[in-house]
Amino acid sequence: MNFDDNLDNRLVTSEFTTDDETETSLRPRTLDEYVGQEKAKQTLSIYIEAARGRKEALDHVLLYGPPGLGKTTLAAIIANEMGVSIRITSGPAIEKAGDLAAILTNLSEHDILFIDEIHRLSRSVEEVLYPAMEDYALDIIIGKGPSARSLRIDLPKFTLIGATTRAGLLTAPLRDRFGVISRLEMYTPQELVKIVTRSASILGIAITPDGAMQIASRSRGTPRIANRFLKRVRDFAQVRADGTITKEVADAALNMLEVDELGLDMVDRRMLMAIVKNFGGGPVGLDTLAASIGEEANTIEDVYEPYLLQLGFLNRTPRGRVLTPLAYEHLKIPYNPGRDNGTADGQLSMDDTQQ
Repeated sequence: MNFDDNLDNRLVTSEFTTDDETETSLRPRTLDEYVGQEKAKQTLSIYIEAARGRKEALDHVLLYGPPGLGKTTLAAIIANEMGVSIRITSGPAIEKAGDLAAILTNLSEHDILFIDEIHRLSRSVEEVLYPAMEDYALDIIIGKGPSARSLRIDLPKFTLIGATTRAGLLTAPLRDRFGVISRLEMYTPQELVKIVTRSASILGIAITPDGAMQIASRSRGTPRIANRFLKRVRDFAQVRADGTITKEVADAALNMLEVDELGLDMVDRRMLMAIVKNFGGGPVGLDTLAASIGEEANTIEDVYEPYLLQLGFLNRTPRGRVLTPLAYEHLKIPYNPGRDNGTADGQLSMDDTQQ
């Protein structure tokens, strides 16, 4: 079984897709317009006001959490609230130290540099960032061998905002240089209702409160998915109904898209069924599970698992992944705890190594 095609077309993926290109028009521009993340907003508003009062650059900010929660949007809001320009790039796009040096030297005083997927920066690029973040300077080596000398170039006082979905992959020296660290949490259905209602107003879509809740409750706690669902349900309402998104219209549209009441799609259900049918519900090692469904282990860990863990359908144990009774109940199959042999499928026990 290969999930590649399904992953590319998943409506419930929290990764940015071409279908999200209109998302920019839906993004809030101020902290007051930004729905949710109250803890992060409260602390950031204090730091922003203090920095503006001192006429200083905001301290460097690290935003981390699952994809689709608004890290890029929040970075743009911070720039707007500070009244400065923002330069947006990503870790994979900065291939060489010279690429980063070119970006940094073109910043103006108090500007913001936003680096998405900052955990994917190479070590050589990271080392250029250290003096830039601490001393607002670039250290460049000119020449080679005994005649080599170091040249320091002063930089404008800027703010680095880094975003990552995997904070644990950041090196300690880089992480420790951020003065402000904020975790973004999954959104509640009530918060997503506000986002869906606001987006519908901007797009000129007629929607009832129950219709907004139906979309919000299936959006996996993620605004990006909620906005994507809104556009697809709008199409359904236009063709199969009178154009207004009601609870019944939203339910019919999302059922047609095979998104169930918890926001699980066909890919999620197939993965859960693979654990049940092939491994007795677990435990099963990540690499073994990945091989059995023809998927990369990183994709399972980053794309499939987070929401299943949040729902309580999956447990990560030292022996591997294990389905919970809640998962069996949702799949409407009898609970079978599987083999409890102390090791995950595909892993050797100590006894095995001594035979």
